[in-house]
Amino acid sequence: CAMKALENRKDIEFLVDRFYEKIVADDVVGHFFTTVVKVNWELHFPVMYSFWDSMLFGTKTYKGNPMAPHLDLTKKVPMKPEHFERWLGHWKTTINEHFIGAKADEAIQRAQQIAGLMEYKVGQVS
Repeated sequence: CAMKALENRKDIEFLVDRFYEKIVADDVVGHFFTTVVKVNWELHFPVMYSFWDSMLFGTKTYKGNPMAPHLDLTKKVPMKPEHFERWLGHWKTTINEHFIGAKADEAIQRAQQIAGLMEYKVGQVS
């Protein structure tokens, strides 16, 4: 697969799909998605597409509070720094395998900010 710029929702969908393939197979964070919360992927994927589409392209298609479900989750099974590191690592790897350019860089920066904030908030709950 040739490297390309991250340009539109179709690219976001490809990115998110590849990313979650890594996440679900991961022995450190996969269980959050498969056993702790049995994620309904048909519902989850469109939300993630809209979230990143809104983040990177300002489409405003995402409605919701990304913090709330993660705060609920950490009450069931505490999320720790290594979980956030692993999530972020897979995100960066997935982007770097497929995309180049300013939007790809921005997607990594945004994810780092989100992970940092989420890790902080979750740390206050657990």
